[in-house]
Order: sequence, then C-alpha cells, then structure tokens
Amino acid sequence: MEVQEHKKSYYNQDLIRSRLKRRLIANQIARVVFFLSTVFALLVLAVLVYRIAKDSIGWLSIDFLKQNLSIFPEKAGIKGPIVGSLMLMAVVIPVTAIIGVATAVYLEEFARKGRFYRIIQTNISNLSGVPSVIFGLLGLTLFSRVFGLGSSILAGGLTMSLLVLPIVVVAAQEAIRAVPSYLRDASYALGATHWTTIRRVVLPAALPGILTGTILAVSRAIGETAPLVVLGIPTLIMKIPTSIFDDFTALPIQIYYWTLDTVLTAEYANLAAASIVVLMIMLFSLNMLAIIIRNKFSRRY
Repeated sequence: MEVQEHKKSYYNQDLIRSRLKRRLIANQIARVVFFLSTVFALLVLAVLVYRIAKDSIGWLSIDFLKQNLSIFPEKAGIKGPIVGSLMLMAVVIPVTAIIGVATAVYLEEFARKGRFYRIIQTNISNLSGVPSVIFGLLGLTLFSRVFGLGSSILAGGLTMSLLVLPIVVVAAQEAIRAVPSYLRDASYALGATHWTTIRRVVLPAALPGILTGTILAVSRAIGETAPLVVLGIPTLIMKIPTSIFDDFTALPIQIYYWTLDTVLTAEYANLAAASIVVLMIMLFSLNMLAIIIRNKFSRRY
C-alpha cells in the first residue's frame, strides 16, 4: 500500500514538473513572438518616418506654412488647411468635453444601475467600434442636409465630436470611478450636498484622467479623413476661413487629395510628405500635452 502511494506521489510530481516545463517553454516562445512583433512594428514605423522625412526635404519651410493652396506645387502652401484644422478643433474640443463629461457624471453619479444604465453602457461601447465613415454619413444627413450647415466648419466639428465622444465618455467614467470613496464620504460628513461633492471634490480629483482622455480623443479627431470626405469637404479653397460657418479644408483632407494627385504630378507626393510631417508634429504635441497635464495634476490619495 505504501509502495503504491509512493509511486502515485512520484507520478504526480513528475506530471507537475512536465507541466511546468511546458509552461516555461510556452512562456519563452510567447516572449520571443511578442518581441519580434514589437520590433517589426517599430521597423515599419521607422521606414515610414524615414520615407516621409526624405520626401519632405526641401519642401517643408516657413513659406510652405504661410502660403495658401495653389495648383502649382512650387507655390502651394498649407496655411488654409492649418487654419481649418485649428478651427475644427475649436468646435470639437468644447462640444466633446462638455457633453462627454456631463454624460459620464450622469452615468456614474446619478443614473440607477439598472436596465437603462446597461443599455446606455452597451451602446457607448458599441459606438467606439463603429467605422468613422458611418459617422460621416450621419453628419452628412443630420448636420449638412437637415440643419443646412453644408460643408462648414461647424458641420465637420459636430461630426468629429460624435466620432470621439465615446472615447471621452469612457475615459471620464474611468477617472470618476478612480476617485477614492472616502473623499466623497468626507465631503458628505462636512455637510456638502451631492452636487457640491461632485463639483468640488470628484471632478477636481478626476481632472487628470478626464483631460488626458479628451486630448487623446482630439488627437484622433485631428487625423481623421473619412468623415470629412463623406461630408464633401473641398480640397482647393483659396479663401482662409474666418468663422465656423465658412467652408474649409483640413490637413488630412489635403494630404489625401495630394496623394491621389501624385499620379498626375509627382511633386504632389513631396507636398503630401511635408504636410504629414506638420500633422505628426501637431499629434505629438497633443500627446505630449496630455502627458504633461496628467503628471502635473495627478494627486496621490
């Protein structure tokens, strides 16, 4: 009997060693695969950045940033698209921030965790995965035709706001959830109302996460092309927009059409590369701003 138990114990130990060995081998294989995937992605990114930087040499200059669009490549500039992109973000940022944060506050602080809450949460999650061209069709139908805004900055900004709104809502919800509960309890203990606690305690504590999510959402909006193409945003506008009701063009749109026109004129590829460099600088600046804000306003409780 003792001999059988000893053999059984030895067999179990041998089985455990075999399983552990297989797991260690699988762990090493996974580590190598993930490392090679990362290296491959970085190599592709490096090749793209090198190609873009090489094609933009000699074309990216102060005059290129200050001049307006032109049918002649040597005289073309991107002042109009830059102004259009900045004015587009001037619409997207307040609309997205106000509606997104208000939605998150309602869902986390006021809404009952019932069926209606689950339906809203499910729809927000589903909207995050909807292709951007669908939002372009929605903007074309609702803002351009029903409201009669055409291809104005306001129509484009509202459409982009719908596109990135789920990102802001989710980021704001996560930031509000991360606020320690004892901060709320301390506020209530001092006699503060629910709304005062939200305004004076919860939102200031959640501000770093909310701002970071908003800026990252704006970074996505500034580089989107498909919704603007669906809205019929023109590519060659000589007039610089001065209000949100003017027609405009943006950097992604201009890059898209210049890339298409390289078949007719090879120099358009250089113009597109120089514009991509400018757009990448704007995106990196926004991402850096998000990191700075997160580090500056973050608090430890």
